[in-house]
Amino acid sequence: MSQQVFADRLGKSKSWVDKIERGVRSLDKVSTLQDIAAVLRIDTAVLLGREVRPAEVTERAEGVDRIRSALSAYEIVLGLPAARLVVAPADRLARNVEHAWTTFQHARYPQLIALVPDLLAGAQRTFADDPGSGRAPLVEVYRVTASLLVKLGEAELGWLAADRAMAVATGDPLLVAAAAVQLGQVLRASGWTRAAMSTVLAAAYRIAPRDPEGGTPEELSLCGTLLVQAALAAARHGDDLAAAELIDEAANLAARVGEGHDHHRTAFGPTAVGLARTAAAVELGDGHDAVAWHERATARDGWRWLPPEHRAAHLLDAARAYLHVDDPANASRALIDADHTAPAEVRHRPAARTVLAQVARDPHAPATIIQLATTLGVT
Repeated sequence: MSQQVFADRLGKSKSWVDKIERGVRSLDKVSTLQDIAAVLRIDTAVLLGREVRPAEVTERAEGVDRIRSALSAYEIVLGLPAARLVVAPADRLARNVEHAWTTFQHARYPQLIALVPDLLAGAQRTFADDPGSGRAPLVEVYRVTASLLVKLGEAELGWLAADRAMAVATGDPLLVAAAAVQLGQVLRASGWTRAAMSTVLAAAYRIAPRDPEGGTPEELSLCGTLLVQAALAAARHGDDLAAAELIDEAANLAARVGEGHDHHRTAFGPTAVGLARTAAAVELGDGHDAVAWHERATARDGWRWLPPEHRAAHLLDAARAYLHVDDPANASRALIDADHTAPAEVRHRPAARTVLAQVARDPHAPATIIQLATTLGVT
């Protein structure tokens, strides 16, 4: 096909085609790529230099099955021979738990999927051997497991991990509050918004300082994070007034905690509350408010101090907000930024793939987002 014939069929000038072929001009519009692919009778992915392949999910599914098996093991409770294994020293278990949380906060989900089964078994053995010193580590292992499973779209299995955390934590208000953070996430992800609100609020007010000016940073961080969870559940339920009141209450606590802290793996502070306002507005369908909160929160110094997982997860909320206001260009930019910040947040979360598909379907989406969607097999 000559340049002239190709240009005629495409509705462009021969000069335009020549510049594209020589690399003088770039193809940066999805609609143009689709038109060219139609004229050439090829798949758009060929123009992006990619083969269309479904995303690799087998490894992830197998990893989830191993976690399910670990959560379903009762050898220790029943005293079976398989459970009579060497108990790891407490300091080694503490390092392993720390490593698991660091892995999660950097959104290295494939690595964490591989770590969790053995970590669960080790923490359960330590708890069985010495409930006093093994209690907190086991709660933390259940917490990080529940958080991971929510990310992977396995809310029901995540509920099992969160429920186990609550059971082990019983009797210690701070441990219960920490476990309730993940329980609230699981219940919200499962659509149980009322249960999520009542559970996390009960845990929050149980540790709330009686003196308005009292409370340790650890207590305030947990209490504030639980209030945020309650606000997000209220927003998903459509209760805008309750969501606003709860986030304002959390903001007062955040002002006292300050930025740059990660008490009980909450990353709680003023910026985190600002991001929660974005998420709540998205849930309520208030796109313009969500975009405004997003732009305000990400301009804060505290934004760059948040864990990569937290920032990337927020950018997915921002992409949804931009879609609400019919701004596919900024939605695409948010997704690309999320992919650069923590690739697994986009590549391993079903929720992220849904947002990516919505953005990629827009005829005005930039070519970069189509390339990402094609790479991940998202259509």
